[in-house]
Amino acid sequence: MMWQRYVAIGDSTTEGLDDPDGAGGYRGWADRFALAVARAQGGLEYANLAIRGRTARRIRAEQLPAALELAPDLATVVAGMNDVLRPSFDAREVGAEVEAMQRALVDQGATVLTFTLPDPAPVMPIARPLRGRVVALNEELRRATARTGATLLDLGAYPVASDPRLWSDDRLHANTPGHERIAAALAYTAGLPGADDGWSRPLEPAPRRRRAEVVRAELAWTRRHLAPWLLRHVHGRSSGDDRVAKRPVPLPVDLIVPNDAAGEDIVGSAG
Repeated sequence: MMWQRYVAIGDSTTEGLDDPDGAGGYRGWADRFALAVARAQGGLEYANLAIRGRTARRIRAEQLPAALELAPDLATVVAGMNDVLRPSFDAREVGAEVEAMQRALVDQGATVLTFTLPDPAPVMPIARPLRGRVVALNEELRRATARTGATLLDLGAYPVASDPRLWSDDRLHANTPGHERIAAALAYTAGLPGADDGWSRPLEPAPRRRRAEVVRAELAWTRRHLAPWLLRHVHGRSSGDDRVAKRPVPLPVDLIVPNDAAGEDIVGSAG
């Protein structure tokens, strides 16, 4: 199948945190997936409406109407992690929001891809109590996708998705190798020529760390990331306040990306 226009909606992971583009912004799996599609078929228009900090309800209210207006024939809908972090989390409600977004785009004729969330506990031990929420949400996402006819990448079913080495220092976002893996997984799921399942293979075993190293790392993470996050949310602020989408208008994907060491084999085995 040839796609003409790809539109991505979602939160910070779709926006691209933490995959620096070398120019002060972020690239991310959606940009990388768009490039893979464009290279596979010789071109593609791409818009990214995602904004960090958005819940599924806000994505549906703020981004879905704009996405429908752009009339994509390829779309990604990824949401839920910001909901999981909130006290009022309800897996069924979040699943219903995602289902409504998928259905609206599918009914308009788009191929819609989505993915389940990785287990947060191996990446962030303090998040172990959230594991049950992620499991419940992933079940809702699987059901929603089966009902709408969207295409599911069951990322949460692969242990490698929770390897801390594929996550950034803040433990909430994938790093560059992590984004590469997600893009490769989407390329494989979408059936792009040359894509394989290399993205699903585990990394080499990590060397065991001393307890003192673990303690220092936990203290540093708490100081740099957890404390500021808690303070921001106590005051009702979001990292996405006053932000706008990084690519609101569909533009042709540049097939030549400077310093793109991983781009040449993005549809193959990443990382």
